Amino acid sequence: MTKALPENQPMTIYCENEYDALQEVILVPPTNMKIEEVINETQEHYLKDNINRDKALQQHHDFKLFLESEGTHVSELPTKEELNEQVYTRDIGFVIEDTLFISLMKEEVRHPETAVLRDWLQQNNLQYNATISSAIEGGDVLVDGKTIWIGNSHRTSRKAIQQLQQVLPNHYIRSVKLREDILHLDCVLTIIGEHTALVYPAGIDKAAYQYLKTWYTVIEVTEEEQFAMGPNVLAIGNNTIVSLPENRALNRKMEQAGFKVAEIAFSEIIKSGGSFRCCTLPLKRMEG
Repeated sequence: MTKALPENQPMTIYCENEYDALQEVILVPPTNMKIEEVINETQEHYLKDNINRDKALQQHHDFKLFLESEGTHVSELPTKEELNEQVYTRDIGFVIEDTLFISLMKEEVRHPETAVLRDWLQQNNLQYNATISSAIEGGDVLVDGKTIWIGNSHRTSRKAIQQLQQVLPNHYIRSVKLREDILHLDCVLTIIGEHTALVYPAGIDKAAYQYLKTWYTVIEVTEEEQFAMGPNVLAIGNNTIVSLPENRALNRKMEQAGFKVAEIAFSEIIKSGGSFRCCTLPLKRMEG
């Protein structure tokens, strides 16, 4: 059942970066999560073992409780039995300032997920933009003020990037070409603070990497950490980062850079190709 907003507390939408305090977010529990139709290399790796759903549900619940303990209001979309990838809410939409864009999913198996989001938005009287007519997914969109970093991947087309620039003439769209096997930009790049980013250099073209280093202090992610979804952390504000406990060396690097790292088990969720950022659709972030 859809979790609506608390009575007398209308929701507002606003995100201007990836690291301000996370106030409103959409999650979906992995109630029906399983690897059935392989749509990325991570799923292929874990296909035989597949997913322990009870463990996945507990890990996701612990993640939700942590967000709530940090002051984030969590809304959950209803689950549907045939939608095995619903847990990855980041892909179905993205917020740039006060506009929520509905994604156009590349894989047909995921198309119905956006309909669930539309229904929820309409129920809560929230406006959205669905004008992008070519494939674009939220995992490829990173926002940092007026600069929007977008992965040019199998899931997000050049045409969609051009269309978004037309819709946002006052923003600077920076396209980042991804390596063929990389699913989304946030699998190799995440902005965790005003001046800091996690980057897996081998996952993006060299020119883009050099350009990123002129914008951010870069914490490099190893190949092993990238496969374990190391870059796919979630910044929740106040220099706090949610990360996997398995990525110990990367977590220490973030702590040395001045961040507080909250380690939460998510081993079952990552088997399908995403981690903490992939599992959250932020609706509102505010400074402070």
